[in-house]
Amino acid sequence: MSIARFYDNCKAKKAGKKGFPRFQKDNRSVEYKTSGWSLHPTKRRITFTDKKSIGEVKLLGKWDIHTYSVKSIKRVRLVRKADGYYCQFAIDIEVKSEQRIGDGELGLDVGLEFFYSDSNGHHEENPRFLRKAEKAIKHAQRQIYKKEKGKNQRRIARHRYAKKHLRVNRQRNEHALRLARCVCKANALVAYENLNVQGMVRNHCLAKSINDVAWSLFRRWLEYFATKFNSTVVAVNPRMTSQKCSDCGTIVKKTLSTRTHKCVCGCELQRDVNAAINILNLAKTRDGQSQSNATGLATSTLVGESLLEQVTRMSVESPCL
Repeated sequence: MSIARFYDNCKAKKAGKKGFPRFQKDNRSVEYKTSGWSLHPTKRRITFTDKKSIGEVKLLGKWDIHTYSVKSIKRVRLVRKADGYYCQFAIDIEVKSEQRIGDGELGLDVGLEFFYSDSNGHHEENPRFLRKAEKAIKHAQRQIYKKEKGKNQRRIARHRYAKKHLRVNRQRNEHALRLARCVCKANALVAYENLNVQGMVRNHCLAKSINDVAWSLFRRWLEYFATKFNSTVVAVNPRMTSQKCSDCGTIVKKTLSTRTHKCVCGCELQRDVNAAINILNLAKTRDGQSQSNATGLATSTLVGESLLEQVTRMSVESPCL
């Protein structure tokens, strides 16, 4: 946008400053299309030919990139992370669906006490990755300010601090990926809440906990694996799902501190389980928007997963160079 605006101002001969774009000083990635790079015949080295002094880079790892033709590689991306540089290949292949192991129906109610509670009464524990690592992260952050600016020790302290955040980010992503895959593989219909997470984090008392539990990340992986296993995922309006009785439909007012649903009809359930059943009932009546396509997935690497399985996602994380 900034580059296009600059050229438009130049063509229009705008008086004064033309709005020359200010590029990032600390850019962490660069992407190439089908030019600007060349793979070694062994496909264990890659040379960047854009005259930016990158040169030849050795590729580490055990990915079976050699099983694909160079013509199928549509993007090459270099990404700098806290623990090294990564080379990512976007490969044009046909995405194949996988067989489900069950045809169940499941409603999911996400929360902070539990990661989610389903309509079958199961509670998935909230791992709280950031909370568990918070003490070490704060200690690493304090060490940065104890070092003199411009010195090598300060750079090392920043690097150590960044690696701790990177580890939390990877833990969170792998946890959401694993659960979403298991849920979609075992169920033909999965219903979840259509939450406005961006608006919910404005509550400064709960913002850290909401970001730590990563509801949006879990939803994106649910939508992705729904296409892999030919499952149907439905996002429903969560309004009154916690207050409504899943048995008789009576509205039973409860505060957030009330964790048990008790109705005059005799129905007594854990609050989140009652909400999950209501979410599933709404999905069955199609009171929601079907979400069967997923885009913009985060980078992830599964232990023991082949490149063929990984490249079906938008970005694949390779081993450190």
